[in-house]
Amino acid sequence: MSDVEFDELMARLAGDPDDPELVREVAYAHDRRGLEHEAVPYYERALALGAADRLGIFTGYGSTLRVIGRFEDAVKVFEQGLAEFPSDPALRAFLAMALYNRGDARRAVSTLLTLLAEKDQVGPYGRAVAYYAENLDETI
Repeated sequence: MSDVEFDELMARLAGDPDDPELVREVAYAHDRRGLEHEAVPYYERALALGAADRLGIFTGYGSTLRVIGRFEDAVKVFEQGLAEFPSDPALRAFLAMALYNRGDARRAVSTLLTLLAEKDQVGPYGRAVAYYAENLDETI
């Protein structure tokens, strides 16, 4: 997005600050420009205003929080998103990254193993991978 396009988007928002879809687009635009810290309040407003693309907002918002080091907040956003979109693979993958970043490697690996097994990405080993997703520490 060029500077001119970004400035035009911000001017449109100034003229209609409560348009949830416009607020969402401004959040995305900030992220694309590497302005993650500045994107956060727009994501929050987009959710509060009831923007239609809630899945995209949860994914973008949580990812942005993770990137800026707010790992606990990112986990909360991803979990909130998964309450509405429980099977979304992107939310689950990003949740695993945030879990890892906050030091919960076991839950992160379990989340990814479960996702792999459910999406049939491990061929005939699906049952075993699904089992060990819940029993990572089991050995004989």
